[in-house]
Amino acid sequence: MIDGIGGAKPECVVQVLLPLALHGAYSYLARDQLAPGTVVTVPLGKRKITGVVWTSSGDNKIPDRDRLRAIYNVVDGKPLPEDLVKFVDWVAAYTISSPGSVLRMVLRVPEALGAPRQMTGYRLGNVRPDRMTSARSRVIELLAEGRTLTRSDISQRASVSSSVVKALMEMGTLTPFDLPALAPFLPPDVNAPGPQLSPCQTDAALHLCSEVLKGQHSTYLIDGVTGSGKTEVYFEAMATALQKGHQVLLMMPEIALTTEFLGRFERRFKAPAAEWHSGLSRQERERVWRGVSNGAVGAVIGARSALFLPFCNLGLIVVDEEHDAAYKQSEGVIYHARDMAIVRAMLASAPAILVSATPSLETYVNAKQGKYGQVDLPNRHGGALVPHISLSDLRTQPPETGRWLNEDVMAALEETLEAGDQSLLFLNRRGYAPLTLCRTCGFRLECPACDSWLVEHRFQLRLKCHHCGFSAPVPILCPYCGKEDNLVPCGPGVERIVEEIAERIPSARRAILSSDHLQSLSTMRDVVASIKERKVDILVGTQLVAKGHHFPNLTFVGVVDADFGLTHGDLRASERCYQLLHQVSGRAGRETRPGRVLLQTHMPEHPVLQALVSGGRDAFLQREAEMRREAGLPPFGRLVALIVSAPGAVEVRNAAQMLARGRPHEEGITVLGPAEAPLSVVRGRHRMRFLIKANRNVQVQLSVRRWLEGVKTPSSVRISIDVDPQNFL
Repeated sequence: MIDGIGGAKPECVVQVLLPLALHGAYSYLARDQLAPGTVVTVPLGKRKITGVVWTSSGDNKIPDRDRLRAIYNVVDGKPLPEDLVKFVDWVAAYTISSPGSVLRMVLRVPEALGAPRQMTGYRLGNVRPDRMTSARSRVIELLAEGRTLTRSDISQRASVSSSVVKALMEMGTLTPFDLPALAPFLPPDVNAPGPQLSPCQTDAALHLCSEVLKGQHSTYLIDGVTGSGKTEVYFEAMATALQKGHQVLLMMPEIALTTEFLGRFERRFKAPAAEWHSGLSRQERERVWRGVSNGAVGAVIGARSALFLPFCNLGLIVVDEEHDAAYKQSEGVIYHARDMAIVRAMLASAPAILVSATPSLETYVNAKQGKYGQVDLPNRHGGALVPHISLSDLRTQPPETGRWLNEDVMAALEETLEAGDQSLLFLNRRGYAPLTLCRTCGFRLECPACDSWLVEHRFQLRLKCHHCGFSAPVPILCPYCGKEDNLVPCGPGVERIVEEIAERIPSARRAILSSDHLQSLSTMRDVVASIKERKVDILVGTQLVAKGHHFPNLTFVGVVDADFGLTHGDLRASERCYQLLHQVSGRAGRETRPGRVLLQTHMPEHPVLQALVSGGRDAFLQREAEMRREAGLPPFGRLVALIVSAPGAVEVRNAAQMLARGRPHEEGITVLGPAEAPLSVVRGRHRMRFLIKANRNVQVQLSVRRWLEGVKTPSSVRISIDVDPQNFL
């Protein structure tokens, strides 16, 4: 019997790609020809699943045609755009992933497939609860002033369970109202005047706008110092694309930055952009996905997953902070969003603009070789000066015992406070201390599921693993020797620096900007607003403060540990350390008052720190490029990492040896390993690594795919493939 066609005889065979980790598309019967990209529901075993038509054929001579099942139905709505279908195949081939796994990232909003649903909202009625609780109070406060929200939104925004909302509905405190299926989007005012640009900014903007008007693909780098007004320049390019009726995507490496830039976009274009990231409610994700698909959304500001939205008329992609490591997706389909953004723009015949004050070496080399165009903004906007950077040698001027800030930094903090300005202390370590050990027996508190130390978070009275999320109370007794009150924290985190500031400058108002202390995006907005409103004197932060933020009254930056990251065994260690320290230094002196930066270090002679002090960025990058060229490393060579994991150490070693016996022996390819991963256990799974090094002219993906297809490993073993790896843990 043929499924799902209401008795009509099917004539066509279609290949349907399913959002599953399968080798390819499955054949189904359809009554009519269906265009590639058409969303359909099909049977798979006893399940009913949503997939996408990948190819269509009227060929009736397919073997076993009579055994094919028919699609159930075609889902209402537009087919996926042709360039998105090609993008899925391109990403799958490049990352050595199954196309279905990539498609899953496109179809991650099932509510957006099919006709929009009628929504029910709730607002406050006239009946008050017979018993008031803190949870009920939060709901009532949320819906004050006549707000109407859906049940799920109330639960999420008020941080209450669905049963609390249900109880308020049943007692009449919440009254239902019909809502539009989806709230409309306000169009950006593309004719709204922007700020007055400097001559240098004007030249850069005109150049980029001309690229947008060509209606073809190109890749450009905006290379500008921190505070040079790069955002206003690419806003002009975005305005040009919007004037042509195109859609634009502005990508950000962190969710926290999307919040900052949403405000900047709305001030410039008098209407909000759509946002896209993991923090959105299901209803808002549906609204944005549909709006992008039907063209109601003109501009999206989003994280890396925004690349997989179904833009119907994409005209420009901007990748801000293009150097940032957060653009690398490290689980599932492993991809680099910056590189995939260039491909997405190419398939849409649209320009891609990369933006950074500290370009990645890959982007820097591509620009120098002429593969990318480049516009430069060498000066800060409005006459502000680049901050003065100096080093404080901890070998000759160490802090007092038990403290982490030496007298140079303390003097600068006090001078800045007396001048009425703000300071930033930067330390890229969350929590209170990175290690806790017993002073009696030396036992170190480790994660039970990972090969890593537990980090003390004293403000929360918890120990946490920053790899798997394990959390436990700080114990009173040593788990090994049983001694009481003998556990001591070793090394500083941001919480410990705040504690030291409270002790040494008690009058200073303090705040922490770290992901552990931000419960939501609204909390982030509140902290940033309090800094801008001068309610904070000394800000202590991790890398979250290093990018995108503009604090007008911040004139001093002190880096607690400038050596952090310099000694990592990673080909990008020096590059990343330079980028991070340069970016955080750029937070100082962004307005008329000059800025000052002081780096505490045990290695003042290190080339990275000397490059920061001298301002010799290009010379530093050229040296890095030459070392990479000589070693055949990216961007002059190719790397692919294989991470083999299993529940047991013996299992993973056996699987790795099995893979090693089948390794490719091809000219231009070298396979290193297997070796135990630096983080040998993560989430209870033991890990080993291979590193494949290849010449640029070698099709390394084909070699790796053939290698893995020739080896059969047990089902308990997982093999993760990382093309162009960014970390080696």
